[in-house]
Amino acid sequence: MNIVLIILKWLFHILVFPGFLFTLCAGLLLAGIDRKLVARMQNRVGPPLLQPAYDLLKLFGKEIIVPRQANKKAFLSAPAVGLASLLVTSLLLPFSASFVAVSGVADVIVVLYLLTIPAVAIIVGAASSASPFAGVGLSREMVAVMAYELPLTIVLVTVCRKAGLMMEESGMTFSLATVMQYQAEHGAMITKLSMIPAALAMLFIIPCEVGAHPFDIAEAETEICEGTLAEYSGLPLAFYELAHYVKMFILTSLFCVLFLGGFTTGVVFVDLILRLIFCVVVTFLCITVPHAVCARFKVEQVFKFYWTWVLGLALVSLLLVWLGL
Repeated sequence: MNIVLIILKWLFHILVFPGFLFTLCAGLLLAGIDRKLVARMQNRVGPPLLQPAYDLLKLFGKEIIVPRQANKKAFLSAPAVGLASLLVTSLLLPFSASFVAVSGVADVIVVLYLLTIPAVAIIVGAASSASPFAGVGLSREMVAVMAYELPLTIVLVTVCRKAGLMMEESGMTFSLATVMQYQAEHGAMITKLSMIPAALAMLFIIPCEVGAHPFDIAEAETEICEGTLAEYSGLPLAFYELAHYVKMFILTSLFCVLFLGGFTTGVVFVDLILRLIFCVVVTFLCITVPHAVCARFKVEQVFKFYWTWVLGLALVSLLLVWLGL
């Protein structure tokens, strides 16, 4: 009986909450709110809140076309692999110090690797399509990954060091549950002066990793005809679009875990509502506003921006934390 209950519990976590169903719904909701807010900021009515879900349902019914010269296996499997990695990531993100579906001693490292897989999947899928537009797009995607990965890694190390100084004898922790526990006892990371630069850096990292405007250099529909997605249609394209929406939720939720973990009540339902509210606020600040007011960056501008300003913010925060401030 205990084994059956354990299996049912795992199935619930994987398929319902905080896994497949919840993550998909939250991602679609954030995407719909983002599109609606962008429209309002541009003095437009905008699409319905559920328009991203309608778009996906439409794509599910479309024909899947594979280019004649494409590597069929890689072309069709890459979107599914990218989406699956994000759904696994959702299981590792705690909603409070008392609730986390999957916890370990190196959650942060696992999350860092899992968040890289969707970008690699886009690159592999584009390379396998044998399209010149996709070739240009995958080179831009590689530049974007190289631009934000180093600042993201430093931000994660900074948070782990800050929590580890108080919670671990070694002075370092790579457990997201420990990070949440530290914030529950000592206050949210964003209230610490030394962590403010890291929080700002993370806000800048999110839109580029999501591939949102003005950092959507790999797709750039007006320049390279959707770039990495140029040859996709039907269900594989729906998987890529769904991965985009889910990644928006995963990264904003990760920001909440890293910097807003102190604002929890211990009641799972209330913490869930708070998490969704925080995710909407973070989405508005780092995705909606830049989308509404900024023109698309050039490729070299993206790399320069992340390896100067964003990397600088992350390093300043790391230095302050290492000095014990």
